[in-house]
Amino acid sequence: MKFGPVSIEKAEGGILAHTLVAGDIRFRKSHRLTAADIAAIRAAGIQEVIVALLDPDDLAEDDAAETIVTSLSFDNLDAKPASTGRVNIYAAKAGVFVVDKALVDAINGIDPAITLATLPQFAHVENGQMAATVKIIPFAVASEKLRQVAALCAGKQIFSVHPFKPMKVGLIQTTLPGTKASVLDKTTRITQSRLARSSSQISSEQRPPHESGAVSQAIGKASAGNDMVIVFGASAMSDCDDVVPAAIRQAGGTVMRCGMPVDPGNLLVLGEIDGKFVIGAPGCARSPKENGFDWVLDRLIAGVPVNDADIAAMGVGGLLMEIPNRPQPREAKQTAGATVDAIILAAGRSSRMGGPNKLLALFDGEPLARRMAERALASKAQHVHVVTGHQADAIRSTLDGLDVEFVHNADFASGLSSSLKAGITALSDDTAGVLVVLGDMPGVTTEDFDRMIAAFEKSGGLSVVRAVHNGKRGNPVLLPRALFPELATLEGDTGARHIVESGDVPVVDVEIGAAATLDVDTRDLLESAGGVLQG
Repeated sequence: MKFGPVSIEKAEGGILAHTLVAGDIRFRKSHRLTAADIAAIRAAGIQEVIVALLDPDDLAEDDAAETIVTSLSFDNLDAKPASTGRVNIYAAKAGVFVVDKALVDAINGIDPAITLATLPQFAHVENGQMAATVKIIPFAVASEKLRQVAALCAGKQIFSVHPFKPMKVGLIQTTLPGTKASVLDKTTRITQSRLARSSSQISSEQRPPHESGAVSQAIGKASAGNDMVIVFGASAMSDCDDVVPAAIRQAGGTVMRCGMPVDPGNLLVLGEIDGKFVIGAPGCARSPKENGFDWVLDRLIAGVPVNDADIAAMGVGGLLMEIPNRPQPREAKQTAGATVDAIILAAGRSSRMGGPNKLLALFDGEPLARRMAERALASKAQHVHVVTGHQADAIRSTLDGLDVEFVHNADFASGLSSSLKAGITALSDDTAGVLVVLGDMPGVTTEDFDRMIAAFEKSGGLSVVRAVHNGKRGNPVLLPRALFPELATLEGDTGARHIVESGDVPVVDVEIGAAATLDVDTRDLLESAGGVLQG
């Protein structure tokens, strides 16, 4: 390929390096010039253009990207059509992403013109989430380079998604004198929310005393009727002969690992009984924030092996975010006070349903409003506020027992903006951003919320973060405090879209898949999404 300025007489067939305006005609960057184009450009008095001229053995960027993707072997992922030299590859199922790092490195080492980027090894992915992308840097690549890629990839699988296999989980929480039932109840809710991302569920729960004999009996009972057992100790594991590992052995199981080089998550125990895994959860797993427990749990539910050596290899990258409930204070965060709250808008009249309230519809046997609240509570949002209006008592009853703060919007009939403003007024002075969640979007998950919050934190708390699907804007949206005064001026049945798109603050788009654009406004949409209307 030859790149640079050429006379217009030699430019036919060339690919424009930059947008070009010739009289009334605008030629886009990457446009391949035809004889008619050349005539129009010459007529406009332009004598020279900057183009890429392909050699006979070159493939144009889109063709090159697609040729590379056809050389790659992968499972449970889908490649989209090439555009501007890029092919994006998306997870076709929820699960754990596994990648051959050495093969990716080898491909990227062939030529800087060829790039392949992926999610990290063992990343949890949702269905529809982008997991990898092939990008061609110049306008074309020599065919010989593409043949080298094909030769490297022959007979090898470069990456795959190991889909989750939903499990029934037996939960055990040990108790000591003074153990609060509220702490145990919250742990149950958070654990169920963690399991929800794999469609697994807690099918039994026991709360025995924190003694190895009692815990051993509970493990035996739980393992008989479940696929996995999770044990939360009332006191943290401090030795491989402590209560939880000792109980696993007494129940006839084996202990594979005590402790892990992931912080938070150090005090995890991994055992096995009758071919079923038993996880002694570290205390940090009572929090919804990511920790080493998540790494092990997701891999096991996806059928990705985890043994003593696998856990020992988790140290690089294992220093995770600080959590506030440490027994000894740690270094203060530099962004003290930069918190994110969530607002769930649940005040609407469901007028397009013709009577029943869509937020009370059942999804997998659970009311939609409760489903959304639980997912928000399990996220990294500090507080969850629920704005009520239509059938407020029914919504409150549906959320009974959840640690949410209710805000009633008496003016709910005036439209969406009144609910948004009511929610904003409930936020504290140290709230740096608010995650606005529509109550009727059943596909949005806790991980989606957390990815948006992470993007907000990465931006320094100064950007709008917007959920998108294949580049199409959707919901939820995370708004920084800088926009709160403008939100107070909204009127009618409108949200914050025009404020977001005003350009006053930067916007970060986070791809979350089809969930970003699926709201269940009509009976047909709700039922096709798996919902069952009540009444």
